[in-house]
Amino acid sequence: MHTKNIAAANSLLGLSFDFPGQKSYYKGKVRDVYNIDNQWLVMVASDRISAFDVVMPRGIPFKGQVLNQIAAYFLKASSAIVPNWLVAVPDPNVSVGRKCEPVKVEMVVRAYLAGHAWREYRLGKRVLCGVNLPEGLKENDRLPYPIITPSTKADEGHDEDISSEEILQRRLVAEEDYAKMEQYSLKLFELGTEMAAERGLILVDTKYEFGIYNNEVMLMDEIHTPDSSRYFYSENYEERQKTGEPQKQLSKEFVRQWLIEHEFMGKPGQVVPLMDDEFIVEVAERYIQIYELLTGQKFEPRDYYNAEKDIYNNVLNALNKLS
Repeated sequence: MHTKNIAAANSLLGLSFDFPGQKSYYKGKVRDVYNIDNQWLVMVASDRISAFDVVMPRGIPFKGQVLNQIAAYFLKASSAIVPNWLVAVPDPNVSVGRKCEPVKVEMVVRAYLAGHAWREYRLGKRVLCGVNLPEGLKENDRLPYPIITPSTKADEGHDEDISSEEILQRRLVAEEDYAKMEQYSLKLFELGTEMAAERGLILVDTKYEFGIYNNEVMLMDEIHTPDSSRYFYSENYEERQKTGEPQKQLSKEFVRQWLIEHEFMGKPGQVVPLMDDEFIVEVAERYIQIYELLTGQKFEPRDYYNAEKDIYNNVLNALNKLS
């Protein structure tokens, strides 16, 4: 997509709707979630971008569309092995699905020592969320096997690492449901790894969110998107590790690195740096590139003109079909 078209596009930041049957509304860091008749969830993916659990002042054009469509792509691909919430995708920025009772735990699966895990390891930690890590690892080294390092899902502020033992002690989820969440997470990660390999990529780490629907564990929210996952390029991975070069990756990590370079990591007293137009365009281009690489499909940008009206009408049509 041409840089000028991105620069001229608007961003969907603070849309607010009142749908028929709407019982409640929740504004997340990126998605706005509407409860319809306590039966369906309408999830609108905005163009907001967050890092270190902080929403940035400016949005990224087309980011919401990219996330929504990548998530739908992988939810449909994985539905045969893990039940999920998705019912319809009536708009480029919208998914509609079953209303689950969310479990306040994020299931983070890691196959490589990268990102948060590496930052903790570098500080000397060798136990992460109750999982023992081997000595002598370098950044981005492959782990002996995929590990699950859960975190609490905070409504506000920072998510926190937590072990499976603590999850059960605090009764955040029933033991049998948590066992299923672990089983599902590893199955999904295995599928995601296979699909990434077909695209010349390595699925490094990712997070999954689950809910309870009719007493059954069900996958919710997004899956295998650049906001929830980290990917390396397979080509030259081993060579880069041997020479100590940074891995070429597809993820939101480059935004985090930009923020770190501008002295922001979400800590008290730090000021959020303002992304300039040039960097906004670069981020948007990266997201579009990720979409096309992950799905093998050409990105078709939505029309931002009358986007709010289009979203409302598209959701209305979808809800009418479900009623």
